[in-house]
Amino acid sequence: MDIIKSIFTGTQTPITVTLTEYLICLGSALVMGILIALVGRFRSKQTRSLSVALALLPMIVQTIIMLVNREFGAGLAVAGAFGLVRFRSAPASARDIVLIALSVAVGLALGMGTVGIAVILCVLVLVILFILSLVGFGSSPSGARSLRIVIPETLNYTEVFNDVFRKYTSRHELTRVKTTNMGSLFHLQYDIMLKNPAKEKEFIDELRIRNGNLEIVCASPDDGMKEI
Repeated sequence: MDIIKSIFTGTQTPITVTLTEYLICLGSALVMGILIALVGRFRSKQTRSLSVALALLPMIVQTIIMLVNREFGAGLAVAGAFGLVRFRSAPASARDIVLIALSVAVGLALGMGTVGIAVILCVLVLVILFILSLVGFGSSPSGARSLRIVIPETLNYTEVFNDVFRKYTSRHELTRVKTTNMGSLFHLQYDIMLKNPAKEKEFIDELRIRNGNLEIVCASPDDGMKEI
């Protein structure tokens, strides 16, 4: 199909890219990068820095691919550089990783001059992502919580909260135990399902009585992800 063929018509090795061809790919990369960033912000706690990165990443990747087109040595060097690059920040969510991968893929397609493939890939993935976000696909139930409790070492954490959990939760699971302060404190982490989210404060108040009013954190399951 003509729509997915490369717009580069040169026959030299490496291909000579005209200014017009470069600007077409550059403009397409910018438009699709901004579109990816906008869809990425839909119903998502996305940082401004990530939105800017998603908007500009296709342009950068596209230009790099154009510069190393058909140059095996340069391409190998760039591949090694990409392999050494690591994001010096907290881990991203799976959704953010998908958007970053999409930005890179769009840039690669545009760098090869296949504007049609870039447009089809970008639109298709973003439409699917938008629909899945709209319908709440994969969202945690409203009563799902990640609970972290600090207790003194004198408490038997295997039984001390059982009656409170039975009263307020339909499911609870101890997922992590960590000692701090030279072993004098225990940090417990639970995955729970509240029977009635409206009684969350009452639930926490009863937990505070048991743990001596030490720290308690009750958050949504997705709240543990730091910003990228």
